[in-house]
Amino acid sequence: MNSNRRHFILSTAAIAAAPLLGGGMRTAMAAAGQAPEPWQRYSTATVIDALGGPGQYGADPAASLTTAMLDDVRKSGLTAVNVTVSGVGSYSHDYDTTVANIAYWNDQIAKHPDRLMLVRRGSDIALAKSSGRLGLIYGFQDTTPLLENIDRIAEFEQFGVRIVQLTYNIRNLVGDGCMEPGDAGLSRFGMKVVEKLNDQHLLIDLSHSGRRTALEAIAASKVPVAITHTGCAALAKLPRNKTDAELKALADKGGVAGIYLMPFLREQGQPMAADVIAHIEHAIKVCGEDHVGIGSDGSISPTPFTEEFRKTFAAEVAKRKALGIGAVGESPDVYTFVPDLNRADRYALIGSLLKQRGHSDERIGKVLGGNFARLFGDVFPA
Repeated sequence: MNSNRRHFILSTAAIAAAPLLGGGMRTAMAAAGQAPEPWQRYSTATVIDALGGPGQYGADPAASLTTAMLDDVRKSGLTAVNVTVSGVGSYSHDYDTTVANIAYWNDQIAKHPDRLMLVRRGSDIALAKSSGRLGLIYGFQDTTPLLENIDRIAEFEQFGVRIVQLTYNIRNLVGDGCMEPGDAGLSRFGMKVVEKLNDQHLLIDLSHSGRRTALEAIAASKVPVAITHTGCAALAKLPRNKTDAELKALADKGGVAGIYLMPFLREQGQPMAADVIAHIEHAIKVCGEDHVGIGSDGSISPTPFTEEFRKTFAAEVAKRKALGIGAVGESPDVYTFVPDLNRADRYALIGSLLKQRGHSDERIGKVLGGNFARLFGDVFPA
């Protein structure tokens, strides 16, 4: 699904639509208005969404950001976000799609220089924080835009791309995605891509990858890598989630895993805030507190949960299935949001929930963005 079209609001419209859902969802929606107070140190923290972006689910992707969307950016308290600029799953169209997406975001930055800025180096994270702007980090969710031309890595680096996910759910020339039953790992071309990404100071992202692809890329990389948006397979055994072996190898290499706010946090049913916290805590147990963050895989602005949305969402799930790019766990009636975290400042609420669970302020700061800020500083150009 489009990376910046993921999140859903708990609004008057959502509550009006609640009878359409199961009793558990109705209860969650009713309780969501009783969210805890945001974490008190949130305003001074460096907060990074390792996969997300400004915008709203269902909005015209070619239209400029609205005043309401930009207000939600400010409400979110985010310092930076990895926004997907690449196409996925198509060697025929993804290069042109990617160039067009980069042009779109460059235009949004030019139109709103007081709200947005491009992150090209690690030090830009601190600049975004101090200037009160949202740093946009251009990222890929597939290497299909490269086609067979490895030199395009340098081209996209010049365009501002800083994060490159090796595969989407299916196989490409670099390696196998998580939905490939053969789990063949990296190709020879993939090994060369890893080396080139290292040389260009671009961060390798192993979200959506197959098990072997992840482990082989971690081993092949000369620098730390990321899994920007995932869950823990130990808690929900689904292909989109990472095993403890993958998470441990990532941490041992110095990388960071971002826990997402997606249906794959549960094997069945709608995920809630408790699921997010459980996956964060399991990742900390496996990786250590210096190697865990959050990548929501959602848009910053909330979206009314309406009948129109339900139809659009079901159609999108069906389309992804028909194209062969869907993943096990996607369902037309399990939505890509967490009801009791469904607001622009959801990261502040996650901080509060972690505090209630007894986590220290230092650890919370690392998870909400400090760890990814460190990783970006280690890998991005100086």
